[in-house]
Amino acid sequence: MLLADLVATSTAVAATRSRKAKVAALAETLSRVEPAELEVVVSYLGGALRQRRTGLGWRGVSDLPAPAAEPSLTVLEVHEAFEAMAGLAGPGSQQARRDAVVALFGRATAAEQAWLRAVVTGNVRQGALDAVTQEAVAQVAAVPLAAVRRAAMLAGSTVAAAGAAFDGEEALAAIGLEVGRPIMPMLASSAPDVTTAMTGLSPDGTTVVAIDAKLDGIRIQVHRDGDEVLVVTRSLDDITGRLPEVVEVARSLSADRFVLDGEALALTDDGRPMAFQDTASRTAQDSGVTVTPHFFDLLHVDGRDLLDSPGRERLAALDALVPEQHRVRRLVTSDPAAADAFAAETVAAGHEGVVLKDLSAPYAAGRRGSAWVKVKPVHTLDLVVLAVEWGSGRREGWLSNIHLGARDDSSPTGFVMLGKTFKGMTDEMLAWQTERFTELAVSPVDRSSYVVQLRPEQVVEIAFDGLQRSTRYPGGVALRFARVVRYRDDKGPHEADTIEMVRAHTGE
Repeated sequence: MLLADLVATSTAVAATRSRKAKVAALAETLSRVEPAELEVVVSYLGGALRQRRTGLGWRGVSDLPAPAAEPSLTVLEVHEAFEAMAGLAGPGSQQARRDAVVALFGRATAAEQAWLRAVVTGNVRQGALDAVTQEAVAQVAAVPLAAVRRAAMLAGSTVAAAGAAFDGEEALAAIGLEVGRPIMPMLASSAPDVTTAMTGLSPDGTTVVAIDAKLDGIRIQVHRDGDEVLVVTRSLDDITGRLPEVVEVARSLSADRFVLDGEALALTDDGRPMAFQDTASRTAQDSGVTVTPHFFDLLHVDGRDLLDSPGRERLAALDALVPEQHRVRRLVTSDPAAADAFAAETVAAGHEGVVLKDLSAPYAAGRRGSAWVKVKPVHTLDLVVLAVEWGSGRREGWLSNIHLGARDDSSPTGFVMLGKTFKGMTDEMLAWQTERFTELAVSPVDRSSYVVQLRPEQVVEIAFDGLQRSTRYPGGVALRFARVVRYRDDKGPHEADTIEMVRAHTGE
């Protein structure tokens, strides 16, 4: 298959909001795929390379050769080119990678170059998430969608499930939970408060639910098969070698084969959680910080699969296997007042919030459903937009990623930067802010400069999950998971929050 065909499909999918039309476009392309191309095409249709790392980033694909006049690249040629780049290392590898980029992109048309740049930088915005791709696979392979979804969850990827789907329903059914092979973790939906979450799980107010403390750590899935232990992250990256203390805890448990779901968390001497970045740095490198595992679910134990068992059975098995000091703190109740009190205590202890769980629900690997509902305090600040970056992918041609600043009288500019975000922006907002920020630019706006500096006049309301220490920004702090709520035309920059207010806002 030519890359041009796939790019045309991606463009068509991005151009429609109709889920049915997206599935139809993907299915039509999949129906023309050769067996040898299937996994690559499925991955590309989902907007991702097969390689986890290629050594390329925005800078590596910012200066490209002139595009080709006619399409000639096949998807397998592209895959092989990125595979070769991923294998480059050592002296001379940087130049070799640049040469490889020139060779690959020089054969691509303008449309193909734009798509390749987007996929390299993770900016393919076409609305074709895994769930939509799975629908297309099921349609073309003529197998039940539920079977494709379950296989994708248990195999850890839609790509693996697609290969099985074209071999038939039996091949899909053969993909089961396998100790030592990571599966996609179950995810939680969100609610604004505990009362809303309780009402959703127990409309009549009598159903007992489990309420777990939501720890601000690293999601871990731990597999043990005898002496062999595997620890993976939420994205299924293997971090076993970086967390020997987690391996030690896993080997201390009484069962020989199990799969646990939980969090790894760095704690202070008095048992309070350390900043998220301390935990994150420990999983990235040996920073000297010790992490402690806390588990909240058990998916398999000594030959017994628990994925389809109700939550109450999984928790009973978890309690029998894992000692209390390595279990997430939990309350089981039907009383909204008790649930509220537990949530308040959890947040006061320094944790993120709580997760309310339906005790009758199975473990829905890879899904974000209504059986688990997270509740976290939401912080908001009124900040000033200091600069903006040109967008890419779906946001190509728009001024998109905004630089956020708080008032700071000690700064020569009167503001101090706290981070960047494009999260929460609708197409209408992107169009509005492109026009607005063109007016506020301190110099003529063109594409010669990736960052456009602005007069600090526009106030924006930002929601965020917390603060973390930062050496990148002069204020010493940065916002975590910042997202745009709305632009505040009713406020002037002199009414924006100060850096002191920012620190006080989250108790930093």
